[in-house]
Amino acid sequence: MDADVTESAGTPADPDDSAAGEDQTPEGSPGAERGEKPAPETASESTPKDASKNTPEDTPASAPGSAPGGETRSGSGTGSGSGSGSSGGAAPPPGPGPGPTLDITVKRKRHWLRWTALGASFVVLVAAGAGWWLYKKLDGNIKTDTSAAAELKTYEKERPASVVHDAENILLIGSDSRAGDNRKYGRDDGGSQRSDTTILLHLAANRKSATAMSIPRDLMANIPTCHKSDKTSSKPQFSQFNSAFELGGTACTIRTVEKMTGIRIDHYMVVDFNGFKDMVDAVNGVEICLKEPINDTAAHLKLPAGRQKLDGEQALGYVRVRKSIGNGSDTERMDRQQQFLGALVNKVQSNGVLLNPTRLYPVLDAATKALTTDPGLDTLKDLYELVRGMRNVPTDKVQFLTVPRQPYAANRNRDELVQPDADKLFKQLRDDKPLAVVPADQLNGDDGKDTGHGKASEHSQDEDSDSRSGEGSTDGESGATGAPGPSPTPTYSGNNAATDLCKQ
Repeated sequence: MDADVTESAGTPADPDDSAAGEDQTPEGSPGAERGEKPAPETASESTPKDASKNTPEDTPASAPGSAPGGETRSGSGTGSGSGSGSSGGAAPPPGPGPGPTLDITVKRKRHWLRWTALGASFVVLVAAGAGWWLYKKLDGNIKTDTSAAAELKTYEKERPASVVHDAENILLIGSDSRAGDNRKYGRDDGGSQRSDTTILLHLAANRKSATAMSIPRDLMANIPTCHKSDKTSSKPQFSQFNSAFELGGTACTIRTVEKMTGIRIDHYMVVDFNGFKDMVDAVNGVEICLKEPINDTAAHLKLPAGRQKLDGEQALGYVRVRKSIGNGSDTERMDRQQQFLGALVNKVQSNGVLLNPTRLYPVLDAATKALTTDPGLDTLKDLYELVRGMRNVPTDKVQFLTVPRQPYAANRNRDELVQPDADKLFKQLRDDKPLAVVPADQLNGDDGKDTGHGKASEHSQDEDSDSRSGEGSTDGESGATGAPGPSPTPTYSGNNAATDLCKQ
């Protein structure tokens, strides 16, 4: 080369060494080893000229401080100039470039992401597996009664037709069988059973209301020909309503209700004693208030007066007790059953149950174990669809009442329907029309208080002034609150799920 360039320590460069690519810094140079400030460099004007003479072959590939393309870097960042093709001062060996460090960081991040994805996948699989197991368990709890469905199909031509699309009528039957675990509640007559409680639940097509109508067990009714368990057939008879369940089971009870009301029964559920107890325990008890203490050995119940929370066993005794409380009538017992069911519905709809999985699952488990249903409601999906349609029904629109009845003329210990009030009520439900319920003392005053069979308290109030004032009407669906309409909303004695039993 024509021009000599001073190296970082001022040592002249050897052209042969430069061509060979060897380190041009003398061994032991303090600038190279300690990164000290380099000696003054040559004039900067020579840099472009000298640099232009250097070719890739002439530039030392491994010279310290030399960057690709012949650029010169200062080891400590304090250099003030540049030499021709080489740094004016010694620079320390360059540290690790960004490439390897970035690769390590990316690899570690990818490694972490892989493990996170695997962990999340495992959690999802476990949750899905547990959810599927729980679903199958709850689904398997439900018992299906195919024999009743087959029996009803046999008599399809005799059954009433559905009137309103999407409205549903479900018959709830509380069995008083003393077989199996229920034997402690009374004598087992060879496995025979009667319907201790029968409720017709009407769900409005718009799912804005639900009406539960109790049918007295002692009501005299026309029971059609039914197939009995021994394959024989019973004769048509005018008898006590709950004997239909003993004669021909669920199918016979359904046909008796349909014959009485003209309402098509879409589904049914049979609940036994232990199932009811478990449901109450699953919601951690239900609170009631008693005006007087109860001590009934037959119902296994001893309770003081006042506010208290009943567990499952106590609740069962409370809805079954009859002779040792009030006037001993079945009418009062039905009233207590309705009030308690309203309090139970209110408890289940509360956030403490529906929004708490640890409390919701026991409720579902107890409910599904307690049920025997028709094939149309025998899966968890079917029940979920039913409950989902009811979950937004306000508790004050979950109404309870008893069919209008009075003492039977031939036997004061039995009931008969009060007409035309009963038929008006049946038509309201059949046509999916609104109705209202109020406590008996509000409906008829003190004279309307129950005297054993409640004839006056269930009287339909089609032209009652309370009905015209809009009591119990919903969203202008009736001719209430002065709005024009075909007729006022009929009002019956009853209560709703929002009623506080301790403030009555």
